[in-house]
Amino acid sequence: MKRIIKKVAILGSGVMGSRIACHFAHIGCEVLLLDIIPRELSAAEQAKGKTLNDADVRNRVVNEALQAALKSNPSPIYKKAFATRIKTGNFDDNMKDIASCDWVLEAVIERLDIKRMVYEQVEKYRKAGTLITTNTSGIPMHLLAEGRSEDFKKNFCGTHFFNPPRYLKLLELIPAPETHSDVIDFLLDYGEKQLGKTTIFCKDTPAFIANRIGVYSIMALFHLVEKMDLTVEEVDKLTGPVLGRPKSATFRTCDVVGLDTLIHVANGLTANCPNDEARELFALPAYVSKLSENKWLGDKTGQGFYKKVKGADGKSEILALDLKTMEYRPQQKVKFATLEQTKPIDNLRERMKVLVAGKDKAGEFYRTSFFGLFSYVANRIPEIADEIYKIDQALNAGFGWEIGPFEVWDALGVNETVTQMEAAGHAVAPWIKEMLAQGNTSFYKNENGIAKYYDQQSKSYKTIPGTESLIILDLIRPTKTIWKNSGTTLTDIGDCILNLEFHTKMNTIGGEVLQGVNTAIEKAEKEFRGLVISNEGSNFSAGANLGMVFMLAVEQEWDELDFAVRAFQNTMMRIRYSSIPVVVAPHNMALGGSCEMCLHADAVVAHAETYMGLVEFGVGVIPGGGGTKEFALRLSDEIHEGDVELNAFRNRFLTIGQAKVSTSAHEAFDLGYLRHGTDHVVVSRARLAAEAKAKAVQLAEAGYVAPVQRTDIRVLGQSALGLAYIGANSMRSGNYISDHDVKISQKMAWVLCGGELSQPTLVSEQYLLDLEREVFLSLCSERKSLERMQSILTGGKILRN
Repeated sequence: MKRIIKKVAILGSGVMGSRIACHFAHIGCEVLLLDIIPRELSAAEQAKGKTLNDADVRNRVVNEALQAALKSNPSPIYKKAFATRIKTGNFDDNMKDIASCDWVLEAVIERLDIKRMVYEQVEKYRKAGTLITTNTSGIPMHLLAEGRSEDFKKNFCGTHFFNPPRYLKLLELIPAPETHSDVIDFLLDYGEKQLGKTTIFCKDTPAFIANRIGVYSIMALFHLVEKMDLTVEEVDKLTGPVLGRPKSATFRTCDVVGLDTLIHVANGLTANCPNDEARELFALPAYVSKLSENKWLGDKTGQGFYKKVKGADGKSEILALDLKTMEYRPQQKVKFATLEQTKPIDNLRERMKVLVAGKDKAGEFYRTSFFGLFSYVANRIPEIADEIYKIDQALNAGFGWEIGPFEVWDALGVNETVTQMEAAGHAVAPWIKEMLAQGNTSFYKNENGIAKYYDQQSKSYKTIPGTESLIILDLIRPTKTIWKNSGTTLTDIGDCILNLEFHTKMNTIGGEVLQGVNTAIEKAEKEFRGLVISNEGSNFSAGANLGMVFMLAVEQEWDELDFAVRAFQNTMMRIRYSSIPVVVAPHNMALGGSCEMCLHADAVVAHAETYMGLVEFGVGVIPGGGGTKEFALRLSDEIHEGDVELNAFRNRFLTIGQAKVSTSAHEAFDLGYLRHGTDHVVVSRARLAAEAKAKAVQLAEAGYVAPVQRTDIRVLGQSALGLAYIGANSMRSGNYISDHDVKISQKMAWVLCGGELSQPTLVSEQYLLDLEREVFLSLCSERKSLERMQSILTGGKILRN
């Protein structure tokens, strides 16, 4: 049957249920969120004379849960307005309303008896053929499906989201014994394309895939901490970004998630995995048991491995737990020689080799933890998964690891590592030795741009399913690169479309990137149909190379700085007025100069998690790569005569003046960075480049014609300039901004208004670019601007000669 998901019911509004509801709402679904009715009135309700029969009382649990989720930081929803798609209710009054839903997703407490009671009610009202799934993190599917109707069973499975659903991309699909294959096929496709998830088909084994390996890793580390006498700070330093893992690392992550959650999963594995060779590691170390006894469970109880306190001066301080004394103390700085050696190494896989080869305590830690992890994951094939890539993908998407355990093993060299493991007393799974004996020395390989994995059952390499339709630059770069320089690579991605990627530090835009853009457009105009600008870095780009601007300004090389700014502006205009369509595909940070690049593209295909903004004001200057000009142009296109135009001017002025950054791609539309009808949002990060390419092809096949440079931009002159001056001075009078902020504000307004014009006037793009560059250079000569740049470049320190 063809399934169309328009309306989803979420049963249970706890931490997971309310946030899953938000996730469905922000992809466009209508959501019905239900929970229990309260058993007694709150004090506030009693004071108002309410009764348990009042509608607002009956929906108090669900409404408070949803509001708590919407107020949480980071936000669970792309845009607050999307929350209007969520309708709340309760199980008693509104369960009947699930009859109109295409998908019923149960997310109540992890108790089999309660879930079965909910399913009894669901059976009364659910429309036959619709999806019914559970967000359980570990209860076996066959127990949940037991006693249900035939239609329920064949449309039932597990859909295990990870918290927070917006940011952790894993969705585990777990079939029940009678789940119809069409249900799984649909959810695999829907999960990836519509929900933006790394969607993995799992076996119905304890804790499924991600938690089975992830919790093993944490519990093994808990025991290793005791054995090696490590501190909380040392462990978090060793297991965070240096390993390509989240900043919260290990102990901070436990505090965020809740130690009780981890203990619950660990206890479940102890009870349900009697034959697990690492079963003893799931037993709680003494210090973890003590934390549990004390109810020091992390953020939810105000303290865990860390505790936030206020000092005598009123300033907040985060203390760390001493695992020996079980007392909190000021955090200690951590320094290991091995970590120092890795600082210059940006490539994670190369960094791994240095970490494991370390001769100090850090090196010993990495060898012990990695060798144990490698042994454990190899033994889980085929118990929890038949394919190795599922384990890696689950850890990447569910725990935020950049590379999974088999990928790390590859980076270190499988053969060499096996030798080291056996020398250290770690068992190696027979299938690994068999793989090596056959001459297969890696778990993954790139075969003519196709990602393949070693399949333990067939003893051969197979294509990773789903990757065929994706554009994975790491795979095609070796054979499809047609040009490159020190900061960019230009690749043929098929269908006569090129892709330009950056690989500078934080993908900042300097001379090498500008050269790359101009070369890419030149080559595309001669031999191709279009150009995509995308990359696979952690962020699209942090913006222009601030260090270069600062050095030229400090040395007072004004001609060179003028040349550099002019080159940036000209490159942005080249993007706008090339004879081929240029599509920019940003993700995560797209700040400053990279935001200006998006502003000049023919179309932007943005990942939903795009944080876009013109942030130059905070550096002490204005957007100088065409961003200020572009805001004046867009302002001209959207305003009309009268007061409305001043309101529109104020909004554009404040967006730049307050260096506003969107919290999602959807919010970027509201801030004026993205355009309705031209730019669009993609939820799946994996599909971003492919969608951008499709847009470039569409524009080319529609008969793309280069636009004509604008000479009809209506700027407002002194009327709006006066408004900006008054506003800036008022803010200064209230001590909201500094004298230098006033100066930047007035100069920025001068550009947006077209300079000293007595009345609204039509001007050209080049006229505005010249004003923009003039102001940018003048601000670079200001001491306060240079101090701001220096502070950012030196991590907050102002260095004085």
